[in-house]
Amino acid sequence: MMKFRKATTKDVPVLVEMIADDALGSTRENFTVPLPKTYYDAFERIDSDQNQELIVVENEANQIIAVFQMTFIPYLTYQGGIRAQIEGVRVHKVHRGLGIGKTVFEWAINRAKERNAHLLQLTTDKQRPDAIRFYESLGFKSTHEGMKMHF
Repeated sequence: MMKFRKATTKDVPVLVEMIADDALGSTRENFTVPLPKTYYDAFERIDSDQNQELIVVENEANQIIAVFQMTFIPYLTYQGGIRAQIEGVRVHKVHRGLGIGKTVFEWAINRAKERNAHLLQLTTDKQRPDAIRFYESLGFKSTHEGMKMHF
């Protein structure tokens, strides 16, 4: 049985460790002990914003096995609609391949509907072909070309 809950400050080190634990994350994150204050500052900004939900998934032993962030974006198009975005989805490496990712997305889809969003969107790095196939298997469609400008 998995439990979904909002992340707390004490979860931050585990979350950063999970985010840093892949080929791309390892090049941009700084998982050290002690953890840099910037991560705690970011957590406080996320936690204080009503349109942000940083969610952890725990197993029956209360271990964090997955994390993801949902952002609810109000905007004028779609008659003042709300767009939900899911990012930073990570399943702990020892729990991958067990269907947890699918359960995470089922929960996220229901949460987006609860918040009256008219769509759930995500971005994924083109260097993650397995992730792209997984998202497509869930029904996500590549309908737009995404662009980013890093500073």
